[in-house]
Amino acid sequence: MSGWAATVGADVVSVAEVDARERAVRAGDRRDALPRPGTSEGRQLRRWLTQVLVAERVVAATPGSGAAVPAEVEVLPDTVARLELGSVAAATLATAHGRAVYAEVTAHVEISDDTVADYRRRNPNWFARPADVAAHLLAAARRREYRRWLDARCAELVTLAPGYEHPGDPRQPDNVHRH
Repeated sequence: MSGWAATVGADVVSVAEVDARERAVRAGDRRDALPRPGTSEGRQLRRWLTQVLVAERVVAATPGSGAAVPAEVEVLPDTVARLELGSVAAATLATAHGRAVYAEVTAHVEISDDTVADYRRRNPNWFARPADVAAHLLAAARRREYRRWLDARCAELVTLAPGYEHPGDPRQPDNVHRH
């Protein structure tokens, strides 16, 4: 493999950066749960880390508006929200700049009163007040919008080197679905 794992526009994400991120992850408290380096699963981990690095670069290159920056717990209040957003997109919200971009990208998202009323009809016991339903639905809609925006920006700006393809790309040799 060459010295680059991906490009984000004209910005290069080097193999050394992927190596450094992998070392940092392997030094963390969940190191025993990680796959062994050099295995199919280990290569998939490197592909995922590359996805995180390029998504972080895309967000870092996006100017913020200077609007109020939400706290991480506001945009990712629980595990369900993180799963809904996806691990790569969720990783971009670890920084204040990432959350500022999130706020900018999702500022226009709204939900209608009809959407709230329909949700309450289908789920009468989930929330006590309509305002709680509205907040829940708005937060979910904003996460969907951010994910769509990030996916579109990555598709537009990112080129991945051979061996650093998306982990779910069916053309790469380690993408095997097993049960």
